[in-house]
Order: sequence, then C-alpha cells, then structure tokens
Amino acid sequence: MSWHLFAMFFASTFFISATPGPNMLLAFQYGMNYGVKRTLWTLAGLSLGLFLLLLSTLLGLDVISRQSPWLLTLIKTVGAAYLIYLGISSWRDASAGSLMNDAREMSEEVAADYPELPSLAAHDTPRPRSLSSAAVKVSPSNMTLFRTGVWVSLSNPKAILFFAAFFPKFINFSAPLWPQYLMLTCGLFLSETIWQIVYTLGGKKLASWLDVGSRLAWLNRGCGVIFILIAAALLAEVLNGFMV
Repeated sequence: MSWHLFAMFFASTFFISATPGPNMLLAFQYGMNYGVKRTLWTLAGLSLGLFLLLLSTLLGLDVISRQSPWLLTLIKTVGAAYLIYLGISSWRDASAGSLMNDAREMSEEVAADYPELPSLAAHDTPRPRSLSSAAVKVSPSNMTLFRTGVWVSLSNPKAILFFAAFFPKFINFSAPLWPQYLMLTCGLFLSETIWQIVYTLGGKKLASWLDVGSRLAWLNRGCGVIFILIAAALLAEVLNGFMV
C-alpha cells in the first residue's frame, strides 16, 4: 500500500470518525458523568469491540480474495451501493439536532439493555457534570464500564457492513494483504482513539460548538459526500476489471 493511498484512507476515516455515532456518544456522556479516568475503561471496551468487528471483516475478505475472487467483485459492487445509500441518507437525514440530547438518548438505551448500570436508570439519570467533577453517586465498577464499551461496540452489526464496503477500495488484493491490513487497522484505530478522547475530554465544549447553527448537519453531509466518492471509485474499479 502506498503512503498516498494510506493518507487518503486516514483522512476519510478521521473525518467520518468525527461524526457522533454510538461509540462517540457513549464516550461523550460517560466523560461528563464519570470523569476522564473512569471513562478510559469504557474507551478500552469500545476499542476491543471495534477490533473484533474489524478482525472478522478482514478475515472474511482475506478468505474471499483467495478462494472466490468473483465474490470479492460482488462485495465491491454491493459495498458501493451500500456506501451510496449511506451517503444519501447522511445528506438527507442531516439535521441540526442537539448532541446533548443524542447522548442522553444513547445513555437511556444502554440503561434499558444493560441493567447493571443503576446510575443510568430512568429514575436516576445523572445530570451532566464538569470534567473535574467526581463520578456520579452510584458509580459502576471499572469492569462494568469496560464491558459496557465492548457491548455497545459489538451491538452495531452495521459496522461489519461498513468495513466490508469501505475497506476494499484501499486494499490491493494482488499484493500481500496482512501488511495492508495492519496499516489500515492502525489508521482506523488512531482516528477512532483521537476522537474518542476528544469526545471524552471536551465533549461539552464540542457539543456546544456543533449545536450552533447547522454545523452538525454539515458534518454529516460531508461524510455523505465521502461515502459517495468512495462508492464511485469502487464502481470504477469494478468496471475497469471487466474491461481488462
């Protein structure tokens, strides 16, 4: 993999990772509720869950590329269609919604599906606190925070679809795969980790900034444009393969 291609991959994932998805919203809310040090356990859980999803995707692509090249072409085509769908959805559904409200809704969903977190129960939802504040009155254990991070990360099966659609554009399947997998994994984890820390440390300031005007909406629209551009490149690659 060339450094130019890796730079394109990292720039794309870095921009996409900035959007407040489930992982980022959890880091945001927990950073305010439990403090930065406690939330590091959750970030570790989120990273582990993401790694498991990514590993399963890469192993699948590796087997398919060696045993069923035609299926890889089909995956690229379907993946391009999925990215176009994501791009259009990101553009049309973008709204200047409140990041604070989204984070609270995320916490309520976790509380409903993960009863081991009594402090996030509907009758005892903690109010956002400053980052220097101590943890909420009823604080879960470090292991519970860790397992919650893993659970939230793994509970998003769409991530596998996204990885399967997104990664083939940046992989040269005629070259050794595992060095490329290593570079892509490091790039993805670096961008995800940076934004998880940003949401944990400065989530309240970031939310205030994004909630002004339509900044959050344009962030989502920017991601939509990236999805469509990558889909177009994938389709061009597939068509070029048929013409050779």
